[in-house]
Amino acid sequence: MQFIRKMLKNEKGATAIEYGLIAALIAVAAITAMSNIGTKLTNTFNKVSNNLN
Repeated sequence: MQFIRKMLKNEKGATAIEYGLIAALIAVAAITAMSNIGTKLTNTFNKVSNNLN
């Protein structure tokens, strides 16, 4: 029982979880942004390729 009380009082674990959630949110935002940029870049290259033909 004392172990559980110590774990509840310990804020280091909560801080680590918060940092993990922030890192995950940043990763999702970066993946979304890169995906959108990749799609636009593909469209641009396709247009250039079509104009060269």
